[in-house]
Amino acid sequence: MARETIKILGIDTSLRSTGVGIIEARGSELRAVAYGRIRNKPKVPHSLCLENIFSSITDLIEAHQPDCAAIEGAFFAKNANTAMVLGQARGVAIAACAKKGLEITEHSPRKVKSAIVGTGTAQKDQVAKMVVRLLNLAEQPQEDAADALAIAICHHHQLSLPEELRAKRI
Repeated sequence: MARETIKILGIDTSLRSTGVGIIEARGSELRAVAYGRIRNKPKVPHSLCLENIFSSITDLIEAHQPDCAAIEGAFFAKNANTAMVLGQARGVAIAACAKKGLEITEHSPRKVKSAIVGTGTAQKDQVAKMVVRLLNLAEQPQEDAADALAIAICHHHQLSLPEELRAKRI
């Protein structure tokens, strides 16, 4: 019996450095297909940053044809402006995935950390080191890319759960 292969796009949104990562899962075997970050320089207007995020994610989807996408869920921000900008970046990332017909699921930062490290209070470096181990990478990815890969891995773990226990689709 052949094991099903699935490609999952993970996205860790930010206006200036959005992490992206695609993993391929075949049963319990995981491998990184592509990962990196979408960078926007500090002086570039927000509208152009958002367009760059949208077009870069669209290009990534076209190049690698993932089956679904997972994005980090919104978190509490003390600064309303920061929350609004992050929401805009999440919105264009979600729109790019939706336009390409991908099912999109969100996972809270705590759930991602718990799925990767075993505790929802793990530090970013702990998550990145486990991503290296789980994907058998030669070196640790940049922080945003490691977070995106972690989100994709978390989503893969969720797929084995019954529907009523899975994360929220958006």
